[in-house]
Amino acid sequence: MLPLPRALHLARGALAVTSLCTCLLLTGCAEQASPPDAGQPTASRTAQGGPPRSPSAERPATESKSADGEQDGGQNGEQDGEQDGEKPAGRPAQRHQGSPNEAARGLAGGPVEASLVREIPGLGPATRSRVPVSSRQALVVNGEGRESSRSGVVLYERDADTGWQPVTNRWPAHNALRGWTYDHQASDLRSPIGVFTLGDAGGRLPDPGSRLPYDESGDFESPGTGFLGEPLEGSFDYVVAIDYNRIPGTTPLDKSRPLGLGKGGGVWIHVDHEGPTQACVSLSRTQMVELLRLLDPAKRPVIVMGDAVALRD
Repeated sequence: MLPLPRALHLARGALAVTSLCTCLLLTGCAEQASPPDAGQPTASRTAQGGPPRSPSAERPATESKSADGEQDGGQNGEQDGEQDGEKPAGRPAQRHQGSPNEAARGLAGGPVEASLVREIPGLGPATRSRVPVSSRQALVVNGEGRESSRSGVVLYERDADTGWQPVTNRWPAHNALRGWTYDHQASDLRSPIGVFTLGDAGGRLPDPGSRLPYDESGDFESPGTGFLGEPLEGSFDYVVAIDYNRIPGTTPLDKSRPLGLGKGGGVWIHVDHEGPTQACVSLSRTQMVELLRLLDPAKRPVIVMGDAVALRD
């Protein structure tokens, strides 16, 4: 048996060791449970020194995207993904708010416009680029072939929300006897390919309700016969001047030729005589009256004309 003083000494040593271990364990739990010192920057505070993140912000970046990412989609979704790759894993993904203009276009999760821009069918990018931005009416004359004298005609109008929409059915039409050309010359019996403005009308008969300036005159005579022996009488009862080699704002009867006489002129839309024309486009009498009532100078109408292959350029 140890002497009493020695036993008391050993008991005090054991008690001290036990107390020290207990103190260390309590101190470790406190460090995990206690909030960090408010004066020390840590990963749980934003770069701007804002409030600590909520527990949900501790998710990895791959989990931080919600339905917003699906709504943003495409352009903005890719941008958010690139930004996430630069963030620490614990930093919450911040949704790009965007400008008011971006929101109007549906970017950054903003309201999507109802507009679905619709292009005129059958027109390629080069042809579409020649249609003035200010034009909201386009009369499309689509020829059946480069050498064909038969065409189909449709009037389109451009709406701010839905884009180009047809406002007429497809009307059968005639064009020049030998079809179409990019380089129209006088008496070549071909219709010019291109996009031309429409601004003046007239005819032998009284104005049927045209919105375009209308010149009624007995000089709109069309005597003789056509290429198939058909009578031409009445072909110029109603006409719309195509602004090819002419001065806009004048009567269709004006014989001014800014490009010279060799480039031809007097190219009109007129009443069909059931046969090919020399260079013009012809529609039935009923359709000519309807066209005159539909063409609106406020919508800056144009005619887009040519064979189908040319228009697809």
